[in-house]
Amino acid sequence: MSVRVVARIRPTLGKELEKDTIVRAEASEDGKPMNIVRIPNPRNEAEEFSFAFNGVYDQSTSQEELFTNEVSPHLKALFQGLDVTIFAYGVTGTGKTHTMRGGLKLSERGVIPRLLSGIYRRGRKVVKDSGGEISVSVSLSYYEIYNDKVFDLLESPDKRLPAGLPLREKDGKTIVVGLSERECNDLKDFEGLYIEANNNRSTAGTKLNAQSSRSHAILMVKVIQTTGDELRISTASAIDLAGSEDNRRTENGKERMVESASINKSLFVLSQCIDAIGRGDKRVPYRESKMTRILSLGQNSGITIMVLNLAPLRSYHLDTLSSLNVSSRAKRIEVREIENEVVFKQHPKSMSNLSGSTINRQPLRPLANAHNTNIAPAAATTKGDKPMKAFSVYSDRTKPTKPATTVARTGSKRLSDGTSAARPSRTARPALSSRAPAPELSTAKIEEMVERKVSEILASRAAQTASAPIPAAVSDEVQRRLDALERKIEESNGAAEDARNEGLRFLLMAKQHKEHGQDSSALKMYEMALPYFPGQVKLERKIEALRSRIRAKKEEEQHHVAAQKHQSLPTGGHLATRPIQQLPTPVPSFEAVSEAPASKKRKVKVHADNDDDFSGSVVADEDSYDDDDSLSHKPLKTRKSKASKPFVFTFGDEAAALTPRKRFILDAVNSRDIGQIKGLNGIGAKKARDLLEFLDLQAEEEGGRIESLGQLVGVPGMGGKTVERMYEGVAVGV
Repeated sequence: MSVRVVARIRPTLGKELEKDTIVRAEASEDGKPMNIVRIPNPRNEAEEFSFAFNGVYDQSTSQEELFTNEVSPHLKALFQGLDVTIFAYGVTGTGKTHTMRGGLKLSERGVIPRLLSGIYRRGRKVVKDSGGEISVSVSLSYYEIYNDKVFDLLESPDKRLPAGLPLREKDGKTIVVGLSERECNDLKDFEGLYIEANNNRSTAGTKLNAQSSRSHAILMVKVIQTTGDELRISTASAIDLAGSEDNRRTENGKERMVESASINKSLFVLSQCIDAIGRGDKRVPYRESKMTRILSLGQNSGITIMVLNLAPLRSYHLDTLSSLNVSSRAKRIEVREIENEVVFKQHPKSMSNLSGSTINRQPLRPLANAHNTNIAPAAATTKGDKPMKAFSVYSDRTKPTKPATTVARTGSKRLSDGTSAARPSRTARPALSSRAPAPELSTAKIEEMVERKVSEILASRAAQTASAPIPAAVSDEVQRRLDALERKIEESNGAAEDARNEGLRFLLMAKQHKEHGQDSSALKMYEMALPYFPGQVKLERKIEALRSRIRAKKEEEQHHVAAQKHQSLPTGGHLATRPIQQLPTPVPSFEAVSEAPASKKRKVKVHADNDDDFSGSVVADEDSYDDDDSLSHKPLKTRKSKASKPFVFTFGDEAAALTPRKRFILDAVNSRDIGQIKGLNGIGAKKARDLLEFLDLQAEEEGGRIESLGQLVGVPGMGGKTVERMYEGVAVGV
């Protein structure tokens, strides 16, 4: 099986523009998943380059979709004994770390947290299906390659050696000597270890990336399945490679440039290895970088997935093209799918029988031909004699021993200084003939001893088995009840977890509504989340605080409306109305022309709560009340258009102030028809959906209707400018 290569195009960020996007994903055939990346030729943009991969994911792809399609199907192979390797490759700032680690929110979890969650879930299923015969344990190792040196991330940086940890080869695999391994029983243990280890990783900010990875990080998850004395060990490796950098664009300093040189060198060696494997070279330069030694593309066995991260912008044009070329060659690398062999446990040998008086020692045999016991002169040896042996050979036949004789050493004498006397000759030590020879053990006698010992052991085991109590068999009815109880417990645990997730979702929605100032919506979400968290005093306090705030706002609004109505009443006790005039061409704002004399008066801002007071963003005169109960406003100093003429608002009762244009806007909004709402000027699909959601949430408390343009301005997401554009887009004759 070849390396599986998938490409992922990251979305544009806040300061990036959609018009600069040049990379796009397409499908080779209609109705099939996307598998082609298209990018224009940098020399001639009329020409396009196409790169085909095993899968392509565009900017709208979520973390869950990527994991479900690419990683989750291989968890079964991991528990069957295959090794799985996943690594992210790409230029700096393309989202590799986000793909592997993810964000803080639950929906933004990356490949690594979801991989551990899947391993634990699969392990529980294996244990349950085997009836407890198989036990599954998980352990973690996490290290980084920084400046071509290996450092353990699970250890404190204070304990690091300057030279890093060495690499060794064992059973065709590259291992890190001295690397720590931590047992991880559940996701909570993993979360604590992973966050602590990521804090030890080398990161720094550059011009292209505020949190740039300055090292390659490798997480190894070892899965051990135990069945009796058999062990099946498989490893899942998740690798977050650092991105290649152009120092002219990143504007790195001296220290960052040293790191960048090391990163670029290792990635260049990786591309050389990929090219050498593609050409079929006999020598592949794995050993020129520690990262390529550990990755060992083409030499490793199992399943390998390469995630190519791409930035869609024109500023990454040449770097993106280089990454596409390397990845398209990597998908031709063949990887062998070989399961890891089953290993048997080695129990420690018992040492109880090797001490004390129970040891049966074999008596020592006298060595007749030992070294330096008999030294014969060279003249005494005959032609047919064999050379003497310096050791004894055991055999079933007895060998006759020759009596040792004392022979004087002859030859030239060494004279001492100043004397001519000869030293006395050294005599050989006589053989110990007084010791009795040890009895010989024949083959038949040894077999007889072995059979006797085996029969004694079997007899003792049979006696122990007979004395052991026989466990009572569990009836079928009891077994069925136990199974039903186990299923009920599992279902209750799953339901509790689902209910908690649903409650967390309501809490998150309430927080978002509260941040946008939508107190009523936030209150509803908190009340919907309360049943999932009974007895939470903090949540109940939040609900009471929101209710008090909403109640105070309503009372303030009612008091304000009553005060305005009281001020608008004339002395005669009735309202003077003015006939509706023909509306001229509207101006770019809802400002009315002042009819008061041009005398300087103090200006006061007017808060618009209904159509009588609504005038966009106007400044009203404090003493501008006339006898006919109409307000005349002074417009802001804005640039006037020659083609437009100012129009006059007539404020009377609600029916007189509700002009055809206002009625048209309010009817369209209150119809709750998304087509009519989108037909208003300045309202898109998103704003229309938000407005409908707001009306649905307010339906129970306030009837769900907008009675005035001032009330429409107060809707979250609308504002005065949006309503102003809606008013301008309505034709005069409506």
